[in-house]
Amino acid sequence: MEVKKKKPKHEKQIFDPLLIESKTPATVVLMLSSPENEVLAKACDALYKFASKGDENKVTLLGLGALEHLYKLLSHEDPLVRRNAIMVFGIMASNNDARKLLRELDVTNSLISQLAPEVRELNVIPPLLGLLESEYPVIQSLALQTLEVISKDRETRILLEENKGLDCLLNILENNELSDLHIEALAVLGNCLEDVHSLQQIQLTGGLKKLISFLEVSTVPDIQKNAAKAITKAAYDPEIRKILHWEQVEKFLLILLETNNDGVEVAASQAISAMCENIDSKCVLGLQGIPQLVKLLSNNNEELKEAVVTALANLTTANLRNASVVAQAEGIVPLINTLKTQRDGAISSAIAVLTNLSLQEPSRASIQSHGIMSALVGPLCSTNSQVQSKAAFAVAAFACDANARAELRNVGGLGPLVELLHSRNEDVRRNACWAVMVCGSDEVTAFELCRLGALDILEEINLSKKRKNKFSEAALETLLDNNLSQKYSRMGYLSPSNIITNGFYDCGQVKHGGKFLSLEELSKQELTDRRAIIFINAKPRER
Repeated sequence: MEVKKKKPKHEKQIFDPLLIESKTPATVVLMLSSPENEVLAKACDALYKFASKGDENKVTLLGLGALEHLYKLLSHEDPLVRRNAIMVFGIMASNNDARKLLRELDVTNSLISQLAPEVRELNVIPPLLGLLESEYPVIQSLALQTLEVISKDRETRILLEENKGLDCLLNILENNELSDLHIEALAVLGNCLEDVHSLQQIQLTGGLKKLISFLEVSTVPDIQKNAAKAITKAAYDPEIRKILHWEQVEKFLLILLETNNDGVEVAASQAISAMCENIDSKCVLGLQGIPQLVKLLSNNNEELKEAVVTALANLTTANLRNASVVAQAEGIVPLINTLKTQRDGAISSAIAVLTNLSLQEPSRASIQSHGIMSALVGPLCSTNSQVQSKAAFAVAAFACDANARAELRNVGGLGPLVELLHSRNEDVRRNACWAVMVCGSDEVTAFELCRLGALDILEEINLSKKRKNKFSEAALETLLDNNLSQKYSRMGYLSPSNIITNGFYDCGQVKHGGKFLSLEELSKQELTDRRAIIFINAKPRER
């Protein structure tokens, strides 16, 4: 129902007739939070008409926070709401204070993104490329920003290539007088690198070699960082990784590791992680890049440290030669120290590298000598399932050594390990079972694990079809075979391979859910007329 139109005392402070029962701007601004699309569209329309009546009204809307509310509507699913919100921004932009706020909100990029779906239909590529010839830098910059947004679409990249746009962008990079545009031109080319067809065309014309040569000599951190990020995105495609390897992009990435700029080195490390999915790249980057990456582990920047250990994890996975290079570069100590960081990703990747190194006996012995089991207690207590899984896996890798098992017992690592058997995460539970199986291979550790409740938990797991696995069954068997007194009490029998030795005792069968008591606990009980406890003392008598 239409609101009756009354002649206002102050015309600027009242809206034209609308299908909204409100005359005050504050109320209409509140309506911008409505969940109803129709209300939002009409509220925006009302604000547009209100703002168009003069600068005073624009100032009023600015004070009411209208632009902040409208900014959220730029990504609204309803096209009418988006259109009406953009119209308000357009009329508000004539006010100086409003323009400042629009810049702070970075509205330009949001508005440009609205162009992407219609690029192709409007055949906008030729005029945008034409704007790159403008004598005004701001127009050239906006044209490149628009190209960067719309070139995220594959069909648009094809049109860009057909209109010689790739050559145009490369020419900008080669022109030192246009250095202010290099970062934005590189952003567009970065999108093109994600497409195999576009990348092949750049390569065939020699453009890729030109691009990499330009990047190798550039000393601008933003250019270096954005180039590495573009390579990271592009390298997710195996065919693109091959092309980048043929053009020796690894050489450029290795240069970036020595820039002494944390942001650039983070981006380079991430690009190395992506590129080493290619076997040939992995070999090149491993031999030359691992010593540089190990040096960066001493950096206090935790984001950089995480990127570096992730790269090292990818480089050493299924590659014994690279694992050897890490050890030779004295990477073991800084990797163990990385387990004390606050970033779960860094801890997880550092454990992965150390586990990869453990496949070679000299490296495993060195890692054990530097207190790996003590360092793993913290990760075992983590609340992050990936860290828990990696830590349990590492325990399984290093607990094959008796000294390492003793260290884990002495530093209280068995308790957190047993707790991981309760995990609902399948990987964590499986790796914890594996670690318990390895740790339970000697009687002292097996007894301690049983004391901590590992047997009961494993029996419970093995009763569940969903939760049991081959390691849970093997872990239960290992613990019982190294704790024969308890096995006989629980099972009522021993296997032919079980050899009774000094210290074995038979206290009768423990009922399900009952506690198996140690000899010390049994000796403290009062004598009764119940069945005697049989104890084997095979020590020779002293004469």
